[in-house]
Amino acid sequence: MRINIIAAVARNRAIGFQNKLLYWLPNDLKRFKQLTTGHTIIMGRKTFDSLPKGALPNRRNVVLSRSTATIPGCDVYTSLSEALSHCSADEDIYIIGGASVYKEALPLADRLCLTEIDDTPKEADAFFPEYDGWKVETREDHDTDEKHEYKYSFVDYIKG
Repeated sequence: MRINIIAAVARNRAIGFQNKLLYWLPNDLKRFKQLTTGHTIIMGRKTFDSLPKGALPNRRNVVLSRSTATIPGCDVYTSLSEALSHCSADEDIYIIGGASVYKEALPLADRLCLTEIDDTPKEADAFFPEYDGWKVETREDHDTDEKHEYKYSFVDYIKG
């Protein structure tokens, strides 16, 4: 199995505020959909609750929750290790948040698929863990335009 972590991070590694994304970047959302469609996504319960329409289509949705209550369209497990034990060897897995799930998954991950945003938000209460020691595999820089208020880069990292 290949474990990928996907996130949009500000210069200070901020990823969210009050259970909402900090940035609306249409190209980041397109990249997220392109990379994760057809694969397994694993998220914490709060991240799931922040999705506007519930389970994301054309993906296996896995939610980590202390409660094992049924969530429509999702597999629910009480821990990341339990969720991973229910994934097959040939699965591509994308960890999509939130902060505590990213922190737990980072040592297990094979690749980071980050959108690095050239901004530091005024308010943030969720942060991506430190990822020093990871090596840039590919980098694609983008300027501002009518749909993107900030410069951003799609950066894929592999373990250094």
